[in-house]
Amino acid sequence: MSWDSLLPRPVRVRPAAGVLELDADTTVGGEPTTAEWFRRYVGAATGLPLADAERPTIEFRVDSGESVPGGYRAHIRPDGVEVVAHDAAGAHHAAQTLRQLLGPSAYRSALIHYGRFLLPCGQVEDRPRFTWRGCHLDVARHFLPKREVLRFVELLAAHKLNVLHLHLTDDQGWRVEVPRFPELTRTGAWRRRSMVGRGPEPEFDSRPHGGFYTSDDLREIVAHAARHHITVVPEVDVPGHSQAAIAAYPELGTGGRPEVWDSWGVSDEVLNTDPATADFYRAVLDHLMEVFPSPVICVGGDEVPGSTPEHGAFLRELIQHVHVRGRRASGWDELLDAVDPLPPGTIIAAWRDEQAAARAAARGHDVVLCPETHFYLDHRQSDHPDEPVPVGFLTTLEKVYSYQPRPDVLGVQAQVWTEHLDTPRRLDYAAFPRLAAFAEVAWSEQRDLADFQRRLVGHHLPRLDAYGVEYRPLSGPHPWQTRPGVPGRPR
Repeated sequence: MSWDSLLPRPVRVRPAAGVLELDADTTVGGEPTTAEWFRRYVGAATGLPLADAERPTIEFRVDSGESVPGGYRAHIRPDGVEVVAHDAAGAHHAAQTLRQLLGPSAYRSALIHYGRFLLPCGQVEDRPRFTWRGCHLDVARHFLPKREVLRFVELLAAHKLNVLHLHLTDDQGWRVEVPRFPELTRTGAWRRRSMVGRGPEPEFDSRPHGGFYTSDDLREIVAHAARHHITVVPEVDVPGHSQAAIAAYPELGTGGRPEVWDSWGVSDEVLNTDPATADFYRAVLDHLMEVFPSPVICVGGDEVPGSTPEHGAFLRELIQHVHVRGRRASGWDELLDAVDPLPPGTIIAAWRDEQAAARAAARGHDVVLCPETHFYLDHRQSDHPDEPVPVGFLTTLEKVYSYQPRPDVLGVQAQVWTEHLDTPRRLDYAAFPRLAAFAEVAWSEQRDLADFQRRLVGHHLPRLDAYGVEYRPLSGPHPWQTRPGVPGRPR
């Protein structure tokens, strides 16, 4: 594989003559988490032991004076590889670069041929453009089994992304076990049916849907993500998008006992603002902070029907509770309108428009750019009649890549909402290869669409093929990826 195959695009590459061949005598050492990761994943694909050694063939070294957080420099010679990274995360990014250079077979879980594994000689200097390079994953609308979340983490890391924003609760399901409140999962984790598509008249299947993660499941996800230098940011959305919680504990609502919602959109059910409700959610957040070591905890705050000053005060209480516990709260950009004053240190996920990002930055808040117009990967990818469940804005691969982030932000984040992504195969189709385009926006200062498309088609799609990702072909969906008869609602 050649140096011009890398994705996302590195800062600087200096190719040189020659190759390094990995063989049974190749050793790996240095920064321990990276060496262990390389040995486990690349070792499985190559069938090589890649043993530890005092003077390893491939050495990952950490030097905080090198580059910036997440940055690294790698020098490949015929007799070995020297990586010098700012931190362990930078060493891991370097390891991902080496994996790409080994070719698509390095993305398989076992050795399938006995060819040579070669690294081209040369040097690469690389560093991330943004601190926060995130992907939001909605597991509330359609539950994603734990094994698939672990796989998704690995795919994020392969694209040098470093935040998984896990949307754990919504009107249609509550996915996180809270031992103190068992009805949240006993009642709130499943619904009796689901809306099919988004046509002018609602249509439903008759199939119950549900699932949740135990605390140990979530600890495993967090640990797996940490191995890949990804932070898992949990979200419990309040005071709207809360019908599943109200179905479990009706005293949290404003009257009646609804079922877990079976429709898409925004439910009219909202939390009340009684002191007991605030106490309930403080206890939920305490459990979340016990399970998730993330420095950031998301409280949502978006799309609240009939929002009142009392809702703003409720959100402020919960944000302050997170901050008192030594973490930072984040929320969607509606917080700018609902909570006045918004506690300092709150991170704003700006999804509605550029003005929201500008307002948040002007008020001194860190901003993560999440524009619906460019980074909502559940939105339709073409206007061809075969496009499955054509909802939302037309968001092509090229449109994702064309986004120009303002430079004064914490970072950028893609969103994968799952109302219409009811299986891991559908999630693959929606996320890839657009997430590869997003990854280059998040990582690379210098971008070129034609060059990206060349690298994507010639080198990166074969990597996704080897990994088993059922991405959308650039020419349109395979027949089995279509959803005939399932209407959407294009915008």
